Amino acid sequence: MSRVQIITKNGKPEFYVVPADLWEKVQAAIETAEDIADVERFDGEDDGVRFPMAVAMAIADGHQPLRAWREHRAMTQEQLAEASGVSKPFVSQIEGGKRNGSASTLARLARALGVPVGALIRQEG
Repeated sequence: MSRVQIITKNGKPEFYVVPADLWEKVQAAIETAEDIADVERFDGEDDGVRFPMAVAMAIADGHQPLRAWREHRAMTQEQLAEASGVSKPFVSQIEGGKRNGSASTLARLARALGVPVGALIRQEG
């Protein structure tokens, strides 16, 4: 025997009245299904990039991502310039927010730091 009461209108179901204990079970099952779907979606969208806490905090504190990653890798501007083939003054200007690097420049810097190019681009908002 069903514990759900069906209220009809013109011979068709209009409302379903569900006891609280049954509703709580249904609601828990729905939330679990939604959580599983979220995890599957997040796993599918995961690009594998992880920002170390020090890098994330430096960026949150206003540092340019390039500087945050360079310092995290314990590199000087000179070392990064040499490893990437980008001049030290240009590295300094990018870190200081005075210039933006081209896509190819950012790609060389990212390669030298071992991060994806997107990690060097400040996300606004």
